[in-house]
Amino acid sequence: MSKFSEITASLSGQPMFQILERAKSLEAEGTKVFHLEIGDPDFASPDEASMAAKAAIDQGFTKYVQSSGIPELKDACARITQKSRKFLPRHDQILVTSGANIQIYLAVLALVDPGDEVIIPDPAFVSYEAIIKSVRGVAKKVLLRESNLFQLDPSEVEAQITSKTKLIIINSPNNPTGSVLSSEKIKALYAVAEKHDIYILSDEVYGRMIYSDSVSGFYSPSFIDSCQERTILVHSLSKTYSMTGWRIGAVTGPSDIIRIMSLLYETITSCTPPFIQKAAIAAINNSNDYTSKMLAIYESRRNLFCKLLGDIPRVSCIRPEGAFYAFVNIRSFGIPSVEFGFNLLNKYGVASCPGSYFGANGEGYIRFCFATSSDNIASAMERLNSCVKDLVES
Repeated sequence: MSKFSEITASLSGQPMFQILERAKSLEAEGTKVFHLEIGDPDFASPDEASMAAKAAIDQGFTKYVQSSGIPELKDACARITQKSRKFLPRHDQILVTSGANIQIYLAVLALVDPGDEVIIPDPAFVSYEAIIKSVRGVAKKVLLRESNLFQLDPSEVEAQITSKTKLIIINSPNNPTGSVLSSEKIKALYAVAEKHDIYILSDEVYGRMIYSDSVSGFYSPSFIDSCQERTILVHSLSKTYSMTGWRIGAVTGPSDIIRIMSLLYETITSCTPPFIQKAAIAAINNSNDYTSKMLAIYESRRNLFCKLLGDIPRVSCIRPEGAFYAFVNIRSFGIPSVEFGFNLLNKYGVASCPGSYFGANGEGYIRFCFATSSDNIASAMERLNSCVKDLVES
């Protein structure tokens, strides 16, 4: 007799953390590993955030607070939303959470019954499909093609819509490809969602990480409806402020769905630690120059990565316009991306993430994260070059 619920049979977690575990094991054995597998910035969190958290603990901000977030943090989130997206959300449109992953989960849980459908890109951030499966929903995938610069096609999205479709998930800048959706495409996607009266979840975790030479620039469906009708805007401080381990973010959306998501969040985890919320306030109010400085460094690292990759035969990538990932084409070798990735890790000490982890359409690609030093990027590319040479000669 099975001891566990049916839901547990579909759990897959985040495979890149499993790669990280393997990489750490190799390091423990004395192997030098270059970490390009996981999206964790190598910058320290802002000093203002750390000092605010310490002060908050000293001042006793260690008790329960409002489940949906303290008013001061909602004020800070509203102000930066007004600055970046030109509308001022009300407090009842904002839910403070422990990072962005749970925001996606809460939105899907609030909208999707067993058998209902959610449209996602393929390849896509691994949590989308895992979350949909966990609530017994169905992920309907729209292919992202390198020939189309990994852009989501609104007409192909509409072709997937049925009477069971509840939600469209978009992600720009995109993980794993680094592509950025144009304003025209996002407007068209919003029009599709409006036509069929469904929600659109816009994962904008990398929204402030768009490079100076981006053709598309930043655009959000929240520009259209101010998150009052159907846009659910997902965001966290993880990447923007290099605060991955703090697990802090805020989701903005129509007040009716935010109310339901807040009740779910209250049921699951009570509230977000208040001293971490105080750190978030300090980061948002004082550290935006920090974000700009990080972005400039990421852009130089991206340029270095693309330059060095261009010197390696039989691999290539579309130049990413945002985020800090390069989705490298390895199809010429005719081997599974998992095999290529683990060979690169076990024999050459470079940790990456197989493209197939992001969906079947990611097969034939490897994702590299260049949120690491230029020296590490250069060394990793040298080892990738050795790996490729050995494969060509074998």
